[in-house]
Amino acid sequence: MQQTDNAFHSIFDGKTLDGWIGDPKYWRVENGEIVGEITPATIIKVNTFLIYTKEQPADFELKAEYRISAKGNSGINYRSVRIDTLPYALKGYQADIDGKDKYNLGYPRYSGQNYEERGRQFLALRGQRTVIGNGKPQLTDSLGTKAELLKAIKYDDWNELRIVAKGNNLKHYINGVLMSEVTDNDVTNRKMSGLIGVQVHVGPSMKIEYRNFMLKKL
Repeated sequence: MQQTDNAFHSIFDGKTLDGWIGDPKYWRVENGEIVGEITPATIIKVNTFLIYTKEQPADFELKAEYRISAKGNSGINYRSVRIDTLPYALKGYQADIDGKDKYNLGYPRYSGQNYEERGRQFLALRGQRTVIGNGKPQLTDSLGTKAELLKAIKYDDWNELRIVAKGNNLKHYINGVLMSEVTDNDVTNRKMSGLIGVQVHVGPSMKIEYRNFMLKKL
């Protein structure tokens, strides 16, 4: 069957990291999954990414399943650029992912939010719809209570993260539930296309697993 531009296609073959670059000390393929792991012997001082190099999509929908350890901290970056002065570092939008005990709360504090890595930082917390002008993000609506949104997230199992980026509107879903939405009118700082990457974050030992990476151009 011929591939069309508006159909989902896999960006991870389940066997190799073909099309991806990163530090093999932290990233590997195992059981059909991309695994990012920090051990006591490989503690990092700066966040490091596994970066998808074959495309830099503009308007798109991205789906991936993830499972994260209790103390884990990760995320999927998109519309991002590489930082030349650091190995495998990205600047750009991030769909945040954290484990249930990362902040000793018993639930993920930030999963689903929009955080701009090495940029403007918190653009929309989980449960927020925001608009960004030339200053701080302005809250325009609530997407649900903390309790309601947490019900959609599985703390110790696989979740589906979906990112929909169209124009300057950015939506993050977990298991089909909208977790954050940003309308970015900051023409100076916003990015309209760029790299995709997955992160292991500074902090204690952790493990993040990803599978079924699917991308569709809009």
